[in-house]
Amino acid sequence: MQTVISDLVERFEHGKLSRRQLIQGLTALAATGGAASAGAQEAPFSSSRIDHISIQVTDLPRSIAFYQEIFGLTIVNEDEANRIVRMGTTNVLVSLHAKPPTGIVDHFAIAIDGFDRESVTRTLEQHGLTPEQNLDYGFHVRDPEGIPVQIVRT
Repeated sequence: MQTVISDLVERFEHGKLSRRQLIQGLTALAATGGAASAGAQEAPFSSSRIDHISIQVTDLPRSIAFYQEIFGLTIVNEDEANRIVRMGTTNVLVSLHAKPPTGIVDHFAIAIDGFDRESVTRTLEQHGLTPEQNLDYGFHVRDPEGIPVQIVRT
């Protein structure tokens, strides 16, 4: 966990994460790490990284230009019909979605090792969670605050 925290802080210090994204990442770590530390129960999944952050934006071309010019990201793929542009270097880091309400991080994705949708669904249900699937958040569950946490393959 120490490595992940150091990585989040370093990305924040280099302007790659906003303060809000840093806090969301640390909160997600605390939620999973705290349970493991307390010895309550071993985590059912091995989370390897924050996969991407999804941001709802007002002006898609302006946001694309910002991430290209400031962070050197390129367009990895686009979903023109749904006004979504995914940007990164080799993998998607930021997903921009032109829809209201704007200026919010609408979800973040955690990559897990050994992802098998059926197995993950059963495990989540055993933990009292209801996995959902939709365009906005993909395969996800909601954390205790109602924030969608997308689950993806490492």
